[in-house]
Amino acid sequence: MNSVNQEAAASSALAASKKKSGSSYRRLEGLKDFSFALPALAALILFIYYPLLNSFYLSFTNWNMTKPNKSFVGMDNYVKLLTTDTFYNVLKITFTYTILDVVLTLGIGLLLALLFNVSSRFFNFLRMVIFMPHYISMVIVSMIFLWIFNGQFGLLNELLKLMGLEPVQWLTNPKTAIWTLLTVSIWKGVGFAMIIFIAGLRSIPLEYYEASNIDGASKFHQFRSITLPLLSPITLFLVVTNFISSMQVFQSVDVMTNGGPLESTKAMVYWIYEMAFGEFKTGRASALVIIFFLIIILLTMLQMWVSNKKVHYEG
Repeated sequence: MNSVNQEAAASSALAASKKKSGSSYRRLEGLKDFSFALPALAALILFIYYPLLNSFYLSFTNWNMTKPNKSFVGMDNYVKLLTTDTFYNVLKITFTYTILDVVLTLGIGLLLALLFNVSSRFFNFLRMVIFMPHYISMVIVSMIFLWIFNGQFGLLNELLKLMGLEPVQWLTNPKTAIWTLLTVSIWKGVGFAMIIFIAGLRSIPLEYYEASNIDGASKFHQFRSITLPLLSPITLFLVVTNFISSMQVFQSVDVMTNGGPLESTKAMVYWIYEMAFGEFKTGRASALVIIFFLIIILLTMLQMWVSNKKVHYEG
């Protein structure tokens, strides 16, 4: 009987030892997996979270970048920003640019996707040509279009002269300046939208279209009832990413218009840059960063909330 008890105790001890060993192994594996994420986590803390927290701290000070002293001013920066007409004018310009950019880029991208969704070498080449601007730096693109839209010797005005039309001051006219910026953004971004939409179109099962053909559905009805609903997840992705990108427009404004003429293209990020590095009002610029960050977060959350009712996920 004692030998049986001893064997049972030895077996229990062995099982406990194996369990402890397995638990230690899993813990070690977990630490090893976490170590692989440490470089990315360190980069996030260093380049995103720390600057954001530091901006939040600076927003409550009157720090001028040219002076070392920082005085706490409470909500003064926020109050002054939210009670100026400039803030709402800049916000209006930013929203106008963003809405037009998102709608036109995605609309043209979807149209191109429908036209070029053909498997052949020729169409592969066309898709490559349309997509290539996505890889070009926005600064380089802006400099190219700065020459194209030049009011005196720009390529576009030279073409207008050949057609017998009067040249247009594209970049110095408040009515046309924002459209030049939109042209740059659309030309650069429409290829990416086209490629993503093509990927979505090719993921839609052909059986849906075959069944609708049997029912006598027209091409327009198929597009409205099959294509658009099944593309809604991809459309949401493009809307959110393009919205965030367009709200932060800066390079094209800085290179082409400097916020002019008559502040008609002064977008929010450019105003932040101008306030921080032109006027050296770092504390107030930090407050503007926090306000703008909250606006983008709230609007993105609103888009995600609306998508729960509008986006159709197959299966």
